[in-house]
Amino acid sequence: MRAETTIAVRDPRLEPVAAKVRAGERLDGADALALYETGDLLGLGALADAANRRTNGGRVFFSANQHINPTNVCVLRNTCVFCSFARMPKEDGAYTRTLDEVYAEAAAAAGNPTREFHIVGGLHPKLRLAYYTDMIRGLKERHPDVRVKALTAVEIAHLARIERTTTRDVLERLKAAGLDTLPGGGAEVFGTAVRATIADRKLVADDWLRVHREAHQMGIRTNCTMLYGHVETASDRVEHLQMLRDLQDETGGFLTYIPLAYHPDHNELGEELGRTGTATTGYEDLKNIAVGRLFLDNIPHVKTHWPMVTPFISQIALHFGCDDVEGTVVYERVYHEAGAHTPMMLSYGEIVRLIRAAGREPAASAASVSQVTTRSLRAARTDSTRPSFEPKWRQRGCLGQPVAVHTSAMPMP
Repeated sequence: MRAETTIAVRDPRLEPVAAKVRAGERLDGADALALYETGDLLGLGALADAANRRTNGGRVFFSANQHINPTNVCVLRNTCVFCSFARMPKEDGAYTRTLDEVYAEAAAAAGNPTREFHIVGGLHPKLRLAYYTDMIRGLKERHPDVRVKALTAVEIAHLARIERTTTRDVLERLKAAGLDTLPGGGAEVFGTAVRATIADRKLVADDWLRVHREAHQMGIRTNCTMLYGHVETASDRVEHLQMLRDLQDETGGFLTYIPLAYHPDHNELGEELGRTGTATTGYEDLKNIAVGRLFLDNIPHVKTHWPMVTPFISQIALHFGCDDVEGTVVYERVYHEAGAHTPMMLSYGEIVRLIRAAGREPAASAASVSQVTTRSLRAARTDSTRPSFEPKWRQRGCLGQPVAVHTSAMPMP
């Protein structure tokens, strides 16, 4: 605690906020705005790091997970203008997997340390709820030790409309099939004007929150997100975070908050904004991690999503209030369609080395009942397939020197 009392900030506007952080007091909306508006990124990061260490110490969670996207066909293709993944049913590149194809893709988990399937996709106009319940049952039968995190609130509401039933009924049937947790996608930004601009006709804020409230009431833990870096203002961000914090005060069901960076390539919004070929800055990426950690004091974990912001920024984020790193992924489609130049996956060993090189301790994912064993970490430590952490994205000409990793200096968990 002594280290926390000596945190220094260069921006005098942050002094009242820093005093609250040192005392463990809750921040209000005005404080959050001050955090977004400050130019003292290092001071902000130090405050967020102190808040994170108070709760999580030096642990960093990650999951050996595999992303599966059963379909990219989506009825919101022409109104969700920030999305590069969706296709109309007969559009070039449209696909819908059969269950056998899903199971074949999931078979990559066999023999690997995979502990979670992360399943999201488009709002297909003809896929019924049975497609997803059968999928989850089939995955559980084939991989009984792997948890299933599946379907955003937007997908849940879409299935309820197709089935002419309630979202609670959809959640109950998915849970009966073996669903463990819900991802946090589809939140984007809750503000009405922003949502009308970037995702017209998408599930409105109150309904997104309602689906997660229902899930929490049923004992289904969920994640939550915010998409930043497009047309939203700092006030829009604070309003969004306040709504997430309010629901968490009510239910306590959110596991992790994940700020998601907007990618402008291959989508209508990016063209309209003249942003094609650009991305959010590392400055904004780190600031959104830090503000999320400080304001969302009731959500246990804040995750950095390396497919969006690069492994390099994710590693730095571990000193800006972040205690959770996106996992192995295996094959990432959604953000690479929008121009992400990061790898399609990172190996188990690469993520362990990334965390350890930042001076942190790899730990079991908060969403997984399985623990990261000493044996598996030791195997990652001695893996010689890539002796230093040098991600492929650096080989594409991105800024930054390779990070030398000396895992022998790090204690075993």
